[in-house]
Amino acid sequence: MDLPHSLDSSWRIPLPGRFFFLTLLFNFLLLQPGEPNSGNKVVGPGESILAHVGDEVEFSCHLSPYQDAEDMEILWFRSKESEVVHLYQERQELLHQQLAQFRNRTKLIRDEILDGSVILHLQDIIPADEGPYGCRFVSSHFSGEAIWELEVAGLGSDPHISLEGFKEGGIQLKCRSSGWYPKPQTNWRNHKGQCLPPEAETIVEDAQGLFSLETSVVVHKGGHNNVSCSIHNLFLNQKKEFVVQIADVFLPGVSSWKRAFLGTLAALPFLFALVTAPALYLFQKQRRSQEKLRKWAEKDKEKLAAELGKLHTELEWRRAEGQAEWRAAREHAVDVTLDPTLAHASLEVSEDGKRVSSRLEWPEQEAAPDPRFPEHKCALSREHFSVGRHYWEVHVGHRSRWFVGACLARQEPRWCGRLSPANGYWVMGLWNGCEYFMLDTHRVVLTLRVPPRRLGLLLDCDVGTLSFFNVTDGSHIFTFTGTFSGPLCAYFRPRSQDGEPAEPLTICSVPGRRVQVPQENDIDFLLQPYEPSDPALGLW
Repeated sequence: MDLPHSLDSSWRIPLPGRFFFLTLLFNFLLLQPGEPNSGNKVVGPGESILAHVGDEVEFSCHLSPYQDAEDMEILWFRSKESEVVHLYQERQELLHQQLAQFRNRTKLIRDEILDGSVILHLQDIIPADEGPYGCRFVSSHFSGEAIWELEVAGLGSDPHISLEGFKEGGIQLKCRSSGWYPKPQTNWRNHKGQCLPPEAETIVEDAQGLFSLETSVVVHKGGHNNVSCSIHNLFLNQKKEFVVQIADVFLPGVSSWKRAFLGTLAALPFLFALVTAPALYLFQKQRRSQEKLRKWAEKDKEKLAAELGKLHTELEWRRAEGQAEWRAAREHAVDVTLDPTLAHASLEVSEDGKRVSSRLEWPEQEAAPDPRFPEHKCALSREHFSVGRHYWEVHVGHRSRWFVGACLARQEPRWCGRLSPANGYWVMGLWNGCEYFMLDTHRVVLTLRVPPRRLGLLLDCDVGTLSFFNVTDGSHIFTFTGTFSGPLCAYFRPRSQDGEPAEPLTICSVPGRRVQVPQENDIDFLLQPYEPSDPALGLW
């Protein structure tokens, strides 16, 4: 039976048949075969998101615990499911069902949909986008949703003050600004910070829901007539302000305007001197300030050079310490080979058990799954490690996607959820050639000084650690710590990507001799990608 997407649609059934429909619905949900969904839930971006007018906002949703959502229906909706923001169904996006308000403004990112994680980008935010949103995952055995609130705010343009002329014995000033949301608050203040009552104020909402304002005030004669116009967005707790100074000579007194004009005309020489003297003073003051700034800049430059020297020294010390740790790890090198019987059908293992790569004739999206590995396309080593220290090296080359590490040894390894220590996997990976990360309890993004073309792994079963080294420059990358509940084996996953050359993951032989590690001052070498000189010598 086809169930409605929204509870609203169920009430369109005639009244006599509602009880019968609800009975059928209860029996369907109670007796529906399939896997139980207890414990599964949909996690959204949070309770509320703040977005600025004209910006882009992300609506991220994922399943917890992680599971494949590629064949699920994923719906982003407004306040109810019939208000479609974006719909993903049967592995495609059904854009014709969107509300007109969201057309050509959404973009779905599904790079990690196999892990149950998707992101929807909503562009060019407007006030009308404000309100509740939700995302819903639906499959044959699971249905869940997450709800959040989108809050929109706009910080308008800088205030612009213009002199409109003489009015009521003073000068009329007008302040204008636009692009505010929600409705802003305006204030006129004098040089003492006291509020001035506005002569008039108009705030208008345009077609997009943004507010434009125009407010005016009449300034009368008085000393230090510094007048400011400030506009405050109470929601963001931010404001913009513009200050203007009006000399008393430009303000009319109690006499008629003719007398004021004649008085101003007579005072022109004095006004010229009054204006010129401050200008000269400001010019001299600016020159002195520039000289002070130049001296301060030189001092700051010297301090910065000293700090950089200290950092450089510390970096050299830490690098030497990491290289010593890596050299010590190589003393525990072991021979590791791949077990073809424990490799996914989409992977090809070389005869000597040292290389694994994706099969070219195996389309990743059309092929039937391997019954031994429903989702986990990996290869494991023959060797199992339960005591002592064991070190091996893997050449990852220029692949843009891969996973390397260790996992609990099983006779028939199967997918046990997300790759994490909690599920028996201690793994480092590269995604799209730009992001290195460790799959710990949470995803840990790594910032590496030199891209590794060859990795070293040291497994200490007695202590419970797995360390990763960048063999390219001899540096330490990351160390997992924990307790191993059984023997471990080496883990390899050469993930494929469209248009990527079939470069295998290769287990390298570790020579017994000491290896010359590139020095810190060898910048040209460190900036170049690692290239092995001779594969026959262990790719070293």
